[in-house]
Amino acid sequence: MTQERTTRRRFLGASAAAAGGMLLAGGVGRSADPLAAGPIAGETDHFWYRAQPAGMYIDAQRGNKAFAYADGKIFLSEDNGRSWPHSAAFPAARRIDFSHILNNGNILFAAGAKLYLSTDNLKTYRPITVKARDGADYVPHTPNNPDLPGWYFHTLPGVVSWEVNGAEMMVWGNYCNVIGGATPVNIYYSTDSGRTVKIAYTFGQNPFFSDNGSPGGGKGGTLLGDPGNPVLARHVHTVAYNPAEDAFYACTGDGTRGLGHECHWLRGAYDAQRDQWDWKVLVSDVSNSRYKCGGINFVDGKVYWISDANGPQPHDRGIFCCDPADLTRPEKHTLLFNPQVESGNMIIEDGVILAAHCAPASPLATGFIVSTDMGASWAQYDLKEFGRRSPTRFHEKNGAGWFRVDLRSGWVQQADVVFIKPKPAPAG
Repeated sequence: MTQERTTRRRFLGASAAAAGGMLLAGGVGRSADPLAAGPIAGETDHFWYRAQPAGMYIDAQRGNKAFAYADGKIFLSEDNGRSWPHSAAFPAARRIDFSHILNNGNILFAAGAKLYLSTDNLKTYRPITVKARDGADYVPHTPNNPDLPGWYFHTLPGVVSWEVNGAEMMVWGNYCNVIGGATPVNIYYSTDSGRTVKIAYTFGQNPFFSDNGSPGGGKGGTLLGDPGNPVLARHVHTVAYNPAEDAFYACTGDGTRGLGHECHWLRGAYDAQRDQWDWKVLVSDVSNSRYKCGGINFVDGKVYWISDANGPQPHDRGIFCCDPADLTRPEKHTLLFNPQVESGNMIIEDGVILAAHCAPASPLATGFIVSTDMGASWAQYDLKEFGRRSPTRFHEKNGAGWFRVDLRSGWVQQADVVFIKPKPAPAG
């Protein structure tokens, strides 16, 4: 069944999208939030937006803290990016492709196949050696091309930790085998604020993404992954936690290449006392299915996700929700909204649903999808002043109420950052 209530103004914007035209564009207005400052700033009917300050890349935020990098240096702010009192030299700063600020202030960050942790506001940082499932050191492979070590820790969601049974737990999967070099596909976890990082799950050896020295991997190179696991994937799209079940859900991509599907949903249960995982594949499907997706969120016991289905038409796309027990039963899914384009990233917080278009597949330059009333009404906007960009890595709102979003050139290349602050939903 479909649930969709749209005002006339919003309907006109949605209709333009369905026709392949341009939607409502953002623009600078006098009523913009007073904290909005930067090279680009403006507003839509539903949110204010601003670019990050020039000269640095703000890679993560949590509460009032923000982590950023520039040439040869990393930075930490404690006032939502107004000032940057903490910094450290880090020669590989421009190669950073993952970072996360934990509740206790620890910062976990990565560059290629190397992972680092700071526990003292960047006064120091140290390398972290990942542990395999048997407790041994997990040693990254020796790359065919040293300049392409693989995106071991890079991930698409900005939310990668949750309160699990009274303590914070990190769980994330790597989005890889696109640029950066061939990479084994893993799900990682940490239960001690990043001091120890372990393997929760490793996918099988996909011969289509072996290490042949190319940026995205290909045939004929070194096989990577678990040789005993028949479940193949190109990369992980999202991992999310459902507190109602005390279970994690992961979805992967991308295609079907003659060795089974690469689009899977997995459910993982973690036994803290035994420090063991139990993963089950719930569903596997083709690339033009709603199960090729991302942006998994759990709200009030229901699972929400957004599809980036592609391949042969018809495309089974949209923003869906259902009871987790009905995930494998499409007839039980509710279609909340269909943007008519590939859309693989979404966050839900305080009744606001914020999602985005994949730029290479969209008529918009930088397309955003928004609902401020938990899916009762929808709007889409083109922040075209940023150029052609794909929004991804949606971080929860900071202490000043701003979401943080990566803007990628093409689909995955780091380019810009935008901050978005929702306006209050209209009364009535």
